[in-house]
Amino acid sequence: MDETLKRLLEAEVRAEQIARQAEAAQERIIQEAILEARAEETRFEARIPELYRSFQEKAEARAAQANSELKRRYDERHKRLRDLAEERELEALEAAFSLLVDPEADD
Repeated sequence: MDETLKRLLEAEVRAEQIARQAEAAQERIIQEAILEARAEETRFEARIPELYRSFQEKAEARAAQANSELKRRYDERHKRLRDLAEERELEALEAAFSLLVDPEADD
């Protein structure tokens, strides 16, 4: 019986050691995870200015492209209006001249 009790006590001591080792390993893993999470957070915070700059550059590029497109449309419309004005110029001059020569002819 003494031998059985002795073996049980040894088994209990080993089980307690294993449990303490497991708790220590668990705590070590938790601390490593916390440190890793903090390091990731620090790396992310360090990248915020770069991310902001990248976003701003893309926004500026899109704005410049939109501005270019608006200018192109404006130039096209301006040219069409100029062409129309030139087409109608002779007609307008003839009508004005007719009015000057014979103001009552239109009535």
